Amino acid sequence: MVSQVRRAALSVKLNLAEGSSRKSKVERNRFYEIARGSVVEIDAAAEVMLDLEFLTPDNIELLGELLNRCFSMLSKLIN
Repeated sequence: MVSQVRRAALSVKLNLAEGSSRKSKVERNRFYEIARGSVVEIDAAAEVMLDLEFLTPDNIELLGELLNRCFSMLSKLIN
């Protein structure tokens, strides 16, 4: 689980970097959408971690707020 979340977090950053280097709006958006999908993947993993009691409700609330902010920022990049 930890490994998967780390890979998804790295995917967010790497897709942002790769997308920002693309000249075409369509290509940029594709990478930003992939990054946004990785944020959703982290959120899903967090729910499982809560179910398994690896996270507390307080932890999941803070993490959820941060993930929502990331999702929102990425959504604003996609145009």
